[in-house]
Amino acid sequence: MLIIGLTGSIGMGKSTAAQHFVRRGIAVFDADAAVHELYRGAAVGPIEAAFPGVTSDGVVDRQKLGAVLIEDPTRFSRLEAIVHPMVREAERRFLREQAEAGADLVVLEIPLLFETGANALVDVVIIVTADAETQAARVLQRPGMTTEKLAQILGRQMPDLEKRQRADFIVDTNGPVEGTQAALDAIILKLRGEQRQAHDKQAYERHWSNPVD
Repeated sequence: MLIIGLTGSIGMGKSTAAQHFVRRGIAVFDADAAVHELYRGAAVGPIEAAFPGVTSDGVVDRQKLGAVLIEDPTRFSRLEAIVHPMVREAERRFLREQAEAGADLVVLEIPLLFETGANALVDVVIIVTADAETQAARVLQRPGMTTEKLAQILGRQMPDLEKRQRADFIVDTNGPVEGTQAALDAIILKLRGEQRQAHDKQAYERHWSNPVD
């Protein structure tokens, strides 16, 4: 089973790419969705303890938490120390399920793939990318998004150029979605060919198959 790390900065088209993988029958783990679920479940207590007042009715209030982090960005590390191990365990469960189901390819969609070192836990990395103007136009259409929030998010993310230099595959999403889909199809075809020829232990056996790394 080949593990694909799908990444890219905010507004670059990760969700569009992930949806295409799903249409092609390839399971995708969405790290952002996992965090949202944790904010309604297992992470609520620890986050409230670390950031008093940011939960309401048993869930993390993302606006309140965001306000705290905007006021003091240094507290991101505390939040990440709570959430990242929980997400990693959810990823492990997902990969085990897919391995048991006989999947040949799976995708981990992780916005902070390089920033968290998760690139070492996958076999190949695909980055989706667009120019800065397109990125900003997409992101600023989102409800509640401001230029200040966008700047803070980008400040925590590795520059797009550096990500492209470190990725195995680059998918340009500036153009029509059909172009993105065709590029992804070509990558899928290539990876399935490589998967059939692989003889060495891949990332799942090296990092994910045991309960503890």
